[in-house]
Formats: sequence, C-alpha cells, structure tokens
Amino acid sequence: MKKYPASSNVSAMKNCASIFLIFFVVVNILVMQGCGQREQSHPAGSVSDTVPAYGDIIVEGSIGDASNLIPILSSDSTSHGIASLVYNGLVKYDKNLNIVGDLAESWDVSRGGLVITFHLRKGVKWHDGHPFTARDVLYTYQVTIDPRTPTAYAGDFLKVKKAEVLDDHTFRVTYDKPFAPALMSWAVSILPKHLLEGKDITTSPLARHPVGTGPYLFREWVPGQKIVLISNPDYFEERPYIDGYILRIIPDMATMFLELRANGIDRMNLTPIQYMRQTESNIFRRNFNKYRYLSFSYTYLGYNLQNPLFSDKRVRQAIAYGINKEEIIRGVLLGLGEATTGPYKPGTWAYNSGVKKYEYNPQKARELLADAGWKDTDEDGVLDKDGHPFVFEIITNQGNEVRAKCAEIIQRRLGNIGIKVKIRILEWAAFVNDFINKRRFDATILGWSIPLDPDIYDVWHSSKTGPQELNFISYRNEEVDRLIEQGRSTFDQKGRKKCYDRIQEILAEEQPYAFLYVPDALPIIHARFRGVEPAPLGIGHNFIKWYVPRDEQKLVIRR
Repeated sequence: MKKYPASSNVSAMKNCASIFLIFFVVVNILVMQGCGQREQSHPAGSVSDTVPAYGDIIVEGSIGDASNLIPILSSDSTSHGIASLVYNGLVKYDKNLNIVGDLAESWDVSRGGLVITFHLRKGVKWHDGHPFTARDVLYTYQVTIDPRTPTAYAGDFLKVKKAEVLDDHTFRVTYDKPFAPALMSWAVSILPKHLLEGKDITTSPLARHPVGTGPYLFREWVPGQKIVLISNPDYFEERPYIDGYILRIIPDMATMFLELRANGIDRMNLTPIQYMRQTESNIFRRNFNKYRYLSFSYTYLGYNLQNPLFSDKRVRQAIAYGINKEEIIRGVLLGLGEATTGPYKPGTWAYNSGVKKYEYNPQKARELLADAGWKDTDEDGVLDKDGHPFVFEIITNQGNEVRAKCAEIIQRRLGNIGIKVKIRILEWAAFVNDFINKRRFDATILGWSIPLDPDIYDVWHSSKTGPQELNFISYRNEEVDRLIEQGRSTFDQKGRKKCYDRIQEILAEEQPYAFLYVPDALPIIHARFRGVEPAPLGIGHNFIKWYVPRDEQKLVIRR
C-alpha cells in the first residue's frame, strides 16, 4: 500500500487521477496552461503589495443566470461557479495543477489503484452548523447514481464497485477495474445528507438556497438579477478576506461593460474588442487590471445528428472546408485565440497535431456537397436535393456577441457555397431548456471547457445522449466509445495518449462538430482587489486570499 498526503502530485499517483471539468454550456470559468503563453496586463495593484484586510464586496458580471444550485442537477457554468464557492469536494487541483486535499486531508491508494481510502478533515461543519462526516460523502455517491436523479454526472461513480463509511472521518471506495479519473472524480461537490436524505432531490429547497461547507454562505438569489453570498467566518481553510460576493446578471456584454466603467461591477470577462480597444484609456489603466492567457476552452459549431441534413459526413466535411477559421480569429477575436482541430488544447500532452485539417477551401466544399447529391437544380443560388433546399438554422445564446459574430461569418461563407443559414439568438434559459435539452435545433455555436485530464466520456460517449445529458448532438461511434473506455481504464500516459490520438483522428474525419478555436481568456478586475495571482490553473485559485486594503474598501455586507 502507498500513502499519499493531501499535497500529492499527479505524477506520484501514476496518472491514476484526473477530472472531467464540468462542461457547461456557457464557458465562463477559464483556466490557463501557463502564464508565459500570452501577454498579461496586471500592474502593481494586482499583487499583494499592502497589508491584507477583511471587508468589502466583489461584484461580478454574468450574461447568464444560474439554473440550479445543487451541482449534480445543473450543467451551466454560472450554477457551477456559485457552487464552487458554496461547496467543497474531497480533493481539488492547486494552482500548479497538482492534486491536493479539500475535505480530505490525505488518502491511501492500494491494490494497484483499485482502492482509495480518504481520511477526512475533522471539525468541518455545514453552513447550518451540522457536522460534516463520511456519511455525507456516501450519500452524495448514492444520490448521484440513483436512476431517479436527473444528472449528467453519474458515469464516474457508476465505476465504483463498493463505497463504504469506515468511521465518521474515513471513507473508502473500491473499483473492480482500473479507472484513471478515479481520484479526481471525488472533486465533485459533497452534499448535506441531513438535509436531503429521504427526500426528492429535484424538489429540494437547496436548489434555490444551497447549504455547503465552502468559503461562502448563500444569502439571496433574485432570479434574473443577482445572487448574493457572504463569507464563511468558520471556513476550515481560513476566513476569506472579501466579505461578500455578488453575481449580477447582465445579459448584454455592452451593457455589462458600461456597468464596469461606471463601477457597477468589479469583474467581468472582456470581449476581444473590449480588451484590445475599449480598455486602453487612462481611466481603465488607473482603475483596473486585465489579464490575457490561452484558455482551457474551445468554441464549436455542433450539429444535431438526428437531422437528416447532417447524416452524411461529406456534408459536415464540406461545411468545415466552407468555414474560414482564420477569418473568425482575425475578425472576431482580433487575434486573441488559436484555431483548433478537436476537443483538446493545443500544446497539451493529449492534443494530436497530426489529424486531418480543413483549411478554407470553398471549391473542395462544393465538390463534397455535389458528391453527396446537393446541387442547385433551379439556379436560385441555394443547393437542393430531392426537391428540398439546403437551409438550416444556427442557434446560440443571447449576450455573447462573439458567438453571434461567428454565426454571421459562417452564414456568409456557407452562403457562398450554396447553403442558406438562418441565425436565432435565444435567451439563455430558453436556449438550454427548450432547445438544447429537447434537441430542437439544427446546429448550435457553443463552447466547452477543456478537461485538465483528457477523459471526455460525458460529452462524447454514446451512452450520454439522454435528456439533459451532455452529448446532445447525439454522436455515436462504437470505436470512439471503446477508446474512451480504454483511455479511462489505463493509468499509463503513453497508453492513454494512443487512445486519445485515435479519437481525435476519428472526430476530425467525421466532423460531428466543426471545431473552431480556443479563445484567450480576458478577465478584468478592479485594481483595489489585491492578491490576484496568475498561475497555471488561472487567476481564481486563491480567491479566498484576495483582499482590499482598508482605506480602499467601498462596500459593506450586512450579516
């Protein structure tokens, strides 16, 4: 048996652990591979240059509201962002992407990685004062795998052969086969058994009023307007310096930027034009710090593969040839991003740079469409087949002007090869609940965050095509299923890479998505907030240590 302390790193675990970072439909929480990859703008006010002090409130802007604050019941980044401040997992990543303890102080790994025994922190309490124990961990496991729980995240826990409470502060899980993401699957938010057991989780008041163990306590949620949290004075790591966190829902990026300029919010993710042009004035240089780094996320055009229009891979390949990615990166991102070919970040170990590329080639696109039977028989400029014109609709979410502009460029370019594209911009809740979840769409422009570990089971495996699950394009490929399962059952990185390299080759050939680009993350934060520390995990890893000097504080939270 080998014993690993809470600061154990990934290599020490022989790559036994990984995490599928929840792929939420809007990517607001971005992480970075390394600070040196992109220019960063962060003056002296962004580092710890004064004495830390408790107090003040940080107000962040978000284009989308949360949907459900019980994490296993939601799939959007706003909900999970709030949950990350309210709840804890057993483990987490530190700023340098090492696995460290969260609610677990340490763990033992035995039987070749098949058994993990977690030793939990003592003295931790839920926000209502109830003690946290290993029974809460067991409940979280049980409710997640319960077939009555409508969750997209049961897959990892279904690999568990046995879960057991040894005592109040010891929890053990046993697997019957090697499972590479085993350890980091326990980064999932642990839920309070005493408030949920024996009740229907789908109707629990915790969906609107969560109770966790995390650094912030829930205070208020005004739908469509704001979510308010207050610091937890009894947090087991340490009390956060910033007393309050307010998430303001502002569905339009231009309006959000005006609020930033007027000091109505302190933090937001900038659009490329806001980063490059609208924040270069002296007022922003004096009052804000902005950052730039290649994100762990990608944007794509995804097809509803249940639609006969997209059943032929030659059509999907033609669309890929018909889209000019460099035009999008130059014209929409203003150069703040990179083209991509698959679901991994360029430069990471799992990325396969040798897959089939689709450089802009409208002639090749027309030839593939003709081979698939699409021709302009009535000479109206739109291809048709069996009397039906090639017309489809792209949907995307309201408030994201970058995606809207991408749709417009794609619309124009595909029009040049005889495909008529319509665009519909939808309010976020309707977009997810009425269109994506119900499969009522032709194609969509969306983004996923890229996992730090390459396990992509929840998004690409054919078993995850059910209602409210993440493979909502209904992609099915037996070889991809087998390779995903093999990759997550292999501890050796070289063996895993062979699986993921082949998966990328298949996705490049079949084009279930037109993979567009990996954007730069462009956060901006008011300069009064100190302690912001860029790192491989991003800038939010040490949020509880951010602070505002006493003489610069401007907001007060009422407890």
